[in-house]
Amino acid sequence: MLAVVCHGKKDLRLDAREDRPLAPDEVRVGIAFGGICGSDLHYYHRGAVGDFAIREPMTLGHEISGIVLETGSAVTHLRAGQKAALDPARPCLSCRHCREGRANLCANMFFLGSAGRFPHVQGGFAEHLVLRQDQIIPVPDDTDLLKLSVAEPLSVALHAVNRAGALLGKRVVITGSGPIGLLTARAARWAGAAEVVCTDVEDAPLAVARDKMGASHTVNVVADPEGLARYEADGGFFDVAFEVSGAASALQSLFKVLRRGGRIVQVGMLPPGMAPVPVNVLQSREFEFIGAFRANDEFRLAVDLIVRGEFDVTPILSGTVPLERAGEALERAGDRKQVVKLHIAIGGDRS
Repeated sequence: MLAVVCHGKKDLRLDAREDRPLAPDEVRVGIAFGGICGSDLHYYHRGAVGDFAIREPMTLGHEISGIVLETGSAVTHLRAGQKAALDPARPCLSCRHCREGRANLCANMFFLGSAGRFPHVQGGFAEHLVLRQDQIIPVPDDTDLLKLSVAEPLSVALHAVNRAGALLGKRVVITGSGPIGLLTARAARWAGAAEVVCTDVEDAPLAVARDKMGASHTVNVVADPEGLARYEADGGFFDVAFEVSGAASALQSLFKVLRRGGRIVQVGMLPPGMAPVPVNVLQSREFEFIGAFRANDEFRLAVDLIVRGEFDVTPILSGTVPLERAGEALERAGDRKQVVKLHIAIGGDRS
């Protein structure tokens, strides 16, 4: 089979890799579509994501959908030919965090396309992939597999909203209007937020936020550097803030616009090293500063919402590129003036 393999910074190759035999509880799937995530771009452009650096060739990709090809001897609920959502997380299911229902914090997690452990976990930008049976969620035959591949980023947004607590009637600000930021905006509205303000450094994603993803207002922090300052009056305006950009400057800006007792949810991964936080302000105003990492059961919720047509992910879809042009796709995906979410068409035809 062919796979999109990153060998290091700016070193992307379409390599031939061998399939392996199935364990009794495993399933072989054919990958239909793979969405290019910000982490894939960081691995390609910098050779690392946050503190996770590539130390051996690694297949990229974790936002995937596909079709069941073959099942292990112990798998009885799946059959060849079924369309499926594919959960990139393979937690151990036995550590303390898994037993407490926080599998995203699993002490022995295998997450597709991640250099967070060594040997690295190979990703899903490949013609075939072997997953544990609990990672396969069958869906109806008429499901659009391109839309379904957005289940993972949607689950990240849903998890972030879940970490934020009740949003009914709340005022929300989101820094960063990439795919996760846009999905978080829509998810916050879905959870009952009364007002959602999105920021970014580009006008194009802000237009999507404003016109199609439920944002009440938008601020281009480059064109209008004082735009967010309008919300600083009277001790802060927002009840909840989601920092999705992964920029330290964006995080710092939130402490001025959050009301006393408000909550900041850190969703974006910042560059390696320490990030300055105004601890005295956090303490004196009793801000809550919490992290949101990947997702738990929100993945199945994301699948259900997409399959039932209750959450429209179409506004973030920017087209597909064939597998053999994966390098071009990784280059184009970083053009935020033109692209929100670009997909590699590995075996999918939108049927």
